Amino acid sequence: MSVFYQILFRSALRHLDAETIHHVGFTALRAATAVPGVAPAMQRLLGPGEPELTVHALGREFPGPLGLAAGFDKNAEGPQGLAALGFGFVEIGTVTAHPQTGNPKPRLFRLVQDRAILNRMGFNNEGSALVAERLYHMQGPRPLLGVNIGRTKVTPEEEAPADYALSAHRLAEYADYMVVNVSSPNTPGLRDLQSVEQLRPLLRSVREALAGAGYAELPLLVKIAPDLADEDIDAVADLALSENLAGIIAANTTISREGLDTDPDAVAELGAGGLSGAPLKERSLEVLRRLRERVGDRLTLVAVGGIETADDAWARIRAGATLVQGYTGLIYGGPLWPRRLHRGLAQLVRSAGYRSVAEAVGADVDGTAPKEPAPAH
Repeated sequence: MSVFYQILFRSALRHLDAETIHHVGFTALRAATAVPGVAPAMQRLLGPGEPELTVHALGREFPGPLGLAAGFDKNAEGPQGLAALGFGFVEIGTVTAHPQTGNPKPRLFRLVQDRAILNRMGFNNEGSALVAERLYHMQGPRPLLGVNIGRTKVTPEEEAPADYALSAHRLAEYADYMVVNVSSPNTPGLRDLQSVEQLRPLLRSVREALAGAGYAELPLLVKIAPDLADEDIDAVADLALSENLAGIIAANTTISREGLDTDPDAVAELGAGGLSGAPLKERSLEVLRRLRERVGDRLTLVAVGGIETADDAWARIRAGATLVQGYTGLIYGGPLWPRRLHRGLAQLVRSAGYRSVAEAVGADVDGTAPKEPAPAH
């Protein structure tokens, strides 16, 4: 299946519009898993079944540490189907308080030479009211669900706290954890909200909304950009501790174009947007290590950015990540990618002499690693 997907990708999919293929593939997955019995069968076959992979975090039990990052299912149209691919959890969104169409098309591009994706989607979504209604009507077993919320583009910066709070209030009852996204490069001014002066009142507004909805204890995380200066990463980490957040997701897409193999003129022609995938690997790991050194085990760190293999996920876990996420890895790895990664990760856990993946969290940063495992393939 993996070889077949690679042949299909290189011969056909890579030459077609990326957003169109995304919709076609996602529609097909939803149709298949809507057939009675298909999703549970897929879950049994592809799900993370190894006991070493069970993770207790954010007050929940995750069957495996690999989840699907926000951006794939913006409107909660198919989290059950995505979980059936073998993800331990699914993060929907980014959802905004009001519906918006996002930026003009084309706005999603593949940089195949770099195993990367460039997007300037612009938080295209149906709005938190409709997404909440869809989640309310969801039938059958629910996967562990993260809800990622962002600012509506037309909302002035000074009204951002109320904008986030409205989405938080609407979606709280359907979330296993909630993420405040202040790090997408595709909404003008959004990244300015990462400054402590603006982030603190925003987080407090979301907290008040969660409490008002009866979910004061819902785990709240913030997602940050890899392009933050080191001192700003430290400031956000300190803020997360002082505001009693549950964790930090590191990191979102980057606006950097350094070190790409794709022709610079071709990249420039694609225009603005955030870059995800392999080029983000090194910086996202640096950010993660810095966060672990700053906060230790007081926060749950979720690693995302450039995770392609079990070895990549293992490096993030040993650097301090309790959970990891992927998106671009799925696009280039195909539908069996989550299962391959989880299996490889279980092998690495056993090879390193750990009883569970949780025992390895932060081992490289904290200096508690028992030994170095052989690479997984």
